[in-house]
Amino acid sequence: MERILRIGMGFWESRTLLSAVELGVFTVLGHRQLTAEQLRRELGLHPRSTRDFLDALVAMDMLRRTDDRYANTADTATYLDSTGSEYIGGFLEMAAARLYPFWGGLTEALRSGQPQNEAKYGGDFFTTLYRDPRRLYDFQRAMTGLTLPSAHPIAEQFPWHRWKTVADIGTAQGALLRTVLETNPHLYGIGYDLPPVEPIFADYSAPVEDRISFQPGDFFEDDLPEADVLVFGHILHDWDLPTKRMLLEKAYRALPEGGAVLVYESFIDDDRRSNLPGLLMSLNMLIETPGGFDYTAADLRTWLADTGFQEPVTEHLAGPESMVWAVK
Repeated sequence: MERILRIGMGFWESRTLLSAVELGVFTVLGHRQLTAEQLRRELGLHPRSTRDFLDALVAMDMLRRTDDRYANTADTATYLDSTGSEYIGGFLEMAAARLYPFWGGLTEALRSGQPQNEAKYGGDFFTTLYRDPRRLYDFQRAMTGLTLPSAHPIAEQFPWHRWKTVADIGTAQGALLRTVLETNPHLYGIGYDLPPVEPIFADYSAPVEDRISFQPGDFFEDDLPEADVLVFGHILHDWDLPTKRMLLEKAYRALPEGGAVLVYESFIDDDRRSNLPGLLMSLNMLIETPGGFDYTAADLRTWLADTGFQEPVTEHLAGPESMVWAVK
């Protein structure tokens, strides 16, 4: 009974963390220790529930309290202070502003098979997004938050010494490329995305600007970049199966002999029993896209083999994420 109720009421805990990120609790604290009253004033909170809110974050291990002073934990100081280079809160900000209300339509989506985002009212998420510079920046920062946990193990585990150039397809801010290039100084990177992304990419990738460039393009209309390694991170799950296969075929044509394609996602486990984040991400694709879905590493290995790729390798990265890579 307790487990059923905990799962059913899990949105209480989720919404508390999302509100903390929206309010900037972890950024305001930084490396300081503040009383509830000091935090209340700096955050602009009503006095009624400030202590309950902060103590709930303590009970969730998102804050620590010593006597009457609150401070970040090691994790929230690293990952939820927006002034830090490892900030992943952009994804949580998007979850709070967009995904949280849209998921209220999950029951309807399961019955209709239709998205529950802007498309539900005649809009198109990506079209609207790329026309609004502020929303586009927020979305790119959200993708950085989604990417960083996998970027570090990819930079270290993938055999980059075998190749000299890498192109990240749908690069967003370029978090994957920047991380890989900082760890592997012999590499040159290309970020491939729609033209409005370029200034956002240039700003984020400045620390490796001498070994990186941006190539504007639309992977539906244009050829993919020429590079030794092509990366698809959290891209294929946006689309239906024919589009997934089309993108893999484009990658095969663009790569030289001996080149590699690397795909990383929250893959559903092959038995479809244990990687709950992968299954929930697939439900999120139901909410967000007309035909997107997540898939198993075994599914991807089959599609890669059908395309002509050889020697597929599957490796765990971090949390629910893994990568699959194969050679042409």
